[in-house]
Amino acid sequence: MTSGLPLDGILVADLSRVLAGPSATMMLADLGARVVKVERPGLGDDTRQWGPPWAGSSSSYFESANRSKESVALDFTDAADLAVAHALTGRADVVVENYRTGSLARFELDPASVRERNPRAVYVSVTGFGSAGGAGMPGYDFLVQALGGLMSITGDPDGPPQKVGVAVVDLLTAKDAVIGTLAALRHRDQTGEGQHVEVNLLSSLLASLANQASGYLATGVAPERLGNRHPSIAPYDAVRCGDGFLAITTGNDRQWAALVGVLGAPELADDPRFATNADRVAHHPEMIAEIERLLIGDSIDGWAQRMLLAGVPAGKVNSIDEALALAEDLGLAPTVSVGAGHPAQVRNPITYSAFEPRTPGHPPALDEHGPRIRGWLAP
Repeated sequence: MTSGLPLDGILVADLSRVLAGPSATMMLADLGARVVKVERPGLGDDTRQWGPPWAGSSSSYFESANRSKESVALDFTDAADLAVAHALTGRADVVVENYRTGSLARFELDPASVRERNPRAVYVSVTGFGSAGGAGMPGYDFLVQALGGLMSITGDPDGPPQKVGVAVVDLLTAKDAVIGTLAALRHRDQTGEGQHVEVNLLSSLLASLANQASGYLATGVAPERLGNRHPSIAPYDAVRCGDGFLAITTGNDRQWAALVGVLGAPELADDPRFATNADRVAHHPEMIAEIERLLIGDSIDGWAQRMLLAGVPAGKVNSIDEALALAEDLGLAPTVSVGAGHPAQVRNPITYSAFEPRTPGHPPALDEHGPRIRGWLAP
């Protein structure tokens, strides 16, 4: 195993704010890139003020997307600061920004201007709805969850539309931005040329609708909210036990037979209402009633242990602290330290056989590295 990281020597100018762009650049930092985060003087990234909860030098929200970066505060309307921004983007291998489309042109920090000065730069733009017809639309995760159809399939059938409990579209887009960046860097290795990479929240969400979007395209029928149900698999539910809810999923008839065997009702495997997956989908309410009638006599932990031993995918609906504890018990080392005075963070989820992951650095205070970066970039 080597000590070098794949992005050692790569300089990233991070002109992004909030979550999608900063999460992408943090992932690049995890892979060894040097990431210089450009922030507004006095205020910094919007998420520095998004608290409580507070942590380190700002909010826990900010810290979640900005470890291992350097911070410099630059006012683009100030000639000296703008010169620093030009010097930084002129040296950068990667520039990441999520400003309103076209707004950086007056500072000559737009894709065309940067790549004219630095043809090898990979310039990554993160927008809400693209740079054409949706250029003026505000790119907030919640809005994209609504307009992109995700909320229409999330929540109980008789309840209101629901957002997902985390800004999942921002995070999906961040991963797309990283994929695009790595592909563009590989292309540059082959050709010597940089390029402009664009990702947007709406397209990343639509690409992640998977079987739901595919089902609509195949039938012309838009899917609706099903709660915890799956449109094509049953049971795939959170069902009530004696002391709470148990998540159960059976992906085939063999698992269904194992489930009802554990429940003490093996005859349900041959019940014509439930014999095949299609039968169970068609008779979902009756199926759930039978399962919950049998489950009520024992606890979540008791049922989960017996089901897992029988090969039935099942488990407690954990809280976040319980989920982290589970990952720790499984040897997955879910958290990393980022330095004294800062809470631990969830680690990058990827492990590699050929190199050790980067030891993460603390999320920076606003302009923490400003003097050093200005000196380094001075002509």
